[in-house]
This record gives sequence, structure tokens and C-alpha cells, in this order.
Amino acid sequence: MANKIDVKELLEAGVHFGHMTRKWNPNMAPYIYMERNGIHIINLYKTAAKIEEASVAMQKIAASGRKILFVATKKQAKDIVAEKAAACNMPYITERWPGGMLTNFVTIRKAVKKMATIDKMKKDGTFMTLSKKERLQVDRLRAKLEKNLGSISDMSRLPAALFVVDIMAEHIAIKEAQKLNIPVFAMVDTNSDPRDVEYVIPANDDASKSIDKILTLVTDAVKDGLANRTSDKDGDDTHETVVAQEDTTTVVEAVAEAPVADSVEAPEVEVAPEEAKTEE
Repeated sequence: MANKIDVKELLEAGVHFGHMTRKWNPNMAPYIYMERNGIHIINLYKTAAKIEEASVAMQKIAASGRKILFVATKKQAKDIVAEKAAACNMPYITERWPGGMLTNFVTIRKAVKKMATIDKMKKDGTFMTLSKKERLQVDRLRAKLEKNLGSISDMSRLPAALFVVDIMAEHIAIKEAQKLNIPVFAMVDTNSDPRDVEYVIPANDDASKSIDKILTLVTDAVKDGLANRTSDKDGDDTHETVVAQEDTTTVVEAVAEAPVADSVEAPEVEVAPEEAKTEE
């Protein structure tokens, strides 16, 4: 996977731009290369290593048949995440995070089932027996459920992991995952605390080009995992038995073999000058 990650491409996508130095979180120090014009510059060699680490783990999860829930509600990320997650058949949340999405998953599933019930009513004609006012109310409910939960309609159990863009914006999702020991993969900018995340990808989480680049790399790994699973299913009975065993693997076991990249040295390279992120 490492040879597929081009540091120059990360640079061109602006992945290296952190926040203003006065906004930094000291816990991000290991991932910062330098300071330029009051802006922290992220060490892209460490970013590349962390992308590889996350990609290996996410590929294993996908190959085991489990789901990774992608979360991004900020304007510049939501459309990208929706497109990339849908392309690899993974659930995603890009509207407001529903409180209890993970910690009260049974209730969330009931809400999702309401959509299926309404759809069934429309197919069997029951819907037309309702009054005009009732039909309008049901349609509004269906539209609201679709907007907030439609993208997780096929998620029948808790996800094996979360992938988050901007852990400060999605702090509620992070806390719910922590309560349930669900590992979190995330793009973490220089103003955030990486200690809340199991798989840190130090990166600019504000620029759409940066978000698109990181999401492309990790979802490609997910697709590889799904392809491996399909290949195993198409094999002999022995291969099918292995896949069945993988389905019962715990989340911790599914990601335990991923390489750790904390020991990567800072690069001795000049970062190309470019206009930094403006203060929000």
C-alpha cells in the first residue's frame, strides 16, 4: 500500500496545511513538521505512513464483512464523503448526527424500519386508504427519515469502526464510539486532540481537495477488502469457511495486525509555498 501513496500528491492537495499556530493542540506536535507564516505545516511523510496504517486496518474490516460508518457533517466534506462511502457500499452520516446513533442503536434501527414499513404501505395499497392529511404526514415522516437515516438503512448492526472527518465537529460521534469501544479512524488537523482516535491521519480537514484525496485512498483500500472477500466467496469450500470465520472476528482482532507508524522521522524537504488556510 505504501508505494501507492505519493507524498507529492498529498502536497498538491494541500494536505499539509494545519491551523494557525495559536490554535494548535500540543498533542499534535509529533505530526507537525514546521511553522510557516503563523501556520503549522504537517509532516506529510507521517501522514503517508498513517494512511497506510489506516488503509491496512480498514481493508481487513471490509474483508471480514463488517461495516465502517463514515461521518462528516461539515459543508466542504459531506458531499465528498457521501460519494466515496456510497461507492464502496459503506454507510455514512452527512446530516446532523442523530443522538444515540450508536449508544441507542436499537431505537435508530426502529426508525429505519419505519421507512421500510411506509414503502410497503405504498406498494400494497394501504397508503391510499389513509386520508389526504394522513398521507401528507406519512410522506413528510418518510422524507425526514430518508434525509437523516437513509444512508444507513442497510446497517443492520453496529459498525466495526467509524471514519471521521474533523473530530472536533463530530465530537458526539467520537464519544459514542468510545463508550462502545468502537475504533475510530479520522482525519485530524493540528487544532485537534489525537488521543481520542485510534487511527490518526494527520491532515488538513478543512480543504475539499485534501478531504477528497484522503477519502479516495482509504475507500480504495475498503474496495480492495471487499474484492478480496468476493474472491474468497467464489473459491472452494475451504475459502468460504475462512470467510465465515472472519465474520465472527472481533473488531480488535480485525485491526490488530495493522502496522504502527509513530516512529517515522521528520522529512528533510522544503514544503512548497502556498497560501495557507484562512482563519475561520
